[in-house]
Amino acid sequence: MSNKEKYVAAFVNGLEIEQDQVTPDLKYQDIENRDSVGHMELIAELEDAFDIVFESTDIINFGSYKQGIEILKNYDIEIEE
Repeated sequence: MSNKEKYVAAFVNGLEIEQDQVTPDLKYQDIENRDSVGHMELIAELEDAFDIVFESTDIINFGSYKQGIEILKNYDIEIEE
């Protein structure tokens, strides 16, 4: 599974949404399940998928699909767009 597939799967599983809802334009609270609890579910899915532990500032700054890609670069994880 590619890093992009893992990334999209984390959104699908963490936010309990359909894959077609995961787009590069997806932002915090664009969908109902992306509240604070959904946000932490997404973070947990990403940490499991990439075997990392996010810094608290990264969790706070993770406000969109695109920001997440940039944040993951800090952990040497590249997501092809």
